[in-house]
Amino acid sequence: MATHHRDRAVTADLRDPRTSSGGALLDLLTGHLPRVGGGARRHDRDGTFPVEVFEGLRTGGVLGATVPAELGGLGVTSLHDVSLALTTVAEADASTALALHMQLSRGLTLTHEWLYGDDRARALAERLLRGMGSGEAVVCTTVKDAGGGRVVTRLRPAPDGGWLLSGRKTLASMAPIATDFVVSARVDVAGVTRSAAAVLPRRTPGLTVLDNWDGLGMRASGSVDILLEDCPVGVEDVFLRGPVGEVADAALAGQTVSSITMLGIYVGVAQAARDLVVSELTRRGGAPSAGVRTLLAEIEARLYALRTTVGSTLSVADHLAYEFDGDPAERGRRMMFDFQRAKLTVNRLAPEIVSDCLSVIGGASYSGSHPLARLYRDVRAGAFMHPFTYPDAVDWLSDATLGGAKE
Repeated sequence: MATHHRDRAVTADLRDPRTSSGGALLDLLTGHLPRVGGGARRHDRDGTFPVEVFEGLRTGGVLGATVPAELGGLGVTSLHDVSLALTTVAEADASTALALHMQLSRGLTLTHEWLYGDDRARALAERLLRGMGSGEAVVCTTVKDAGGGRVVTRLRPAPDGGWLLSGRKTLASMAPIATDFVVSARVDVAGVTRSAAAVLPRRTPGLTVLDNWDGLGMRASGSVDILLEDCPVGVEDVFLRGPVGEVADAALAGQTVSSITMLGIYVGVAQAARDLVVSELTRRGGAPSAGVRTLLAEIEARLYALRTTVGSTLSVADHLAYEFDGDPAERGRRMMFDFQRAKLTVNRLAPEIVSDCLSVIGGASYSGSHPLARLYRDVRAGAFMHPFTYPDAVDWLSDATLGGAKE
């Protein structure tokens, strides 16, 4: 529903926070943005992680933003406001925003475990959340197995009790500074292969954080591989999930909460490209050519569609996540359906906007040192983010549509 600002109608376009805690998070971020943007080119060129930026975010309380206030954090729960924070950071540097997403999304999902999990899950979640709230814990989540999934990360019983974890994970953003890792794995329990998430401190024997990230884009995100060689894991340090391959629509809600705020990153990249073009044309002076004016109109229209799509989708996601009291399976299906429609839209519109911005600037932007070159490479990363990549998203959305998914 539209609101009004002065004499203009304002739709849900991911510009203003919806909650006081979300506003507090934006206020905290403001002082860090000059450093984020100031080092973006250097870190992108060198492929290095902005350790100094994240040290400031840690000491400034940003890394505990989505931790409940009673556990030491800001208590931000709004998916809209988390995404808005990521948009704001991404306008300065998308790599930093992607890495920050790891911490903020983990706070959201751990809070759910703390509120609704069994006794063991609640205790484990509270331990991590308290560390995040105090600034002591930086938590990296690793989902994807390296090597195209040919070798699956597994937990197996340790001779003296507990578990041993072995495998190799890839694309573990923020890993260079993580103090703790939440590692997706499989485990056999009572003859059933189940999904699990093992929690390991960085100092765990057998855990090695590799220095092997050399991405086309998001080069400063620290999305390295994690090597796990018989890492000891306590029984109390494992979140047990359902059987592997089991279709549980209720779980789609958690997957949505964990990932949907990333949409804001690509809104931020597109906004940054548009602002750069407008600034450059203003500097040049004079009346732009008809072709440039046409491109500018297209950029504005696409950016409007992008911001309103993401803003409204996040508003609905907040309602379904925190206010919907119907069937959990229906909640999960509706959240994922909206998320995937928005994600396909973002993955189409955001790269088109940045591409048009390159066309406006011309040959000068076709240089690795030009800011648009970094934005052009970074914006492409959205298509590879789970859930889902494009082929899987097409399958899921078309099946959901034919199966009667409700708006």
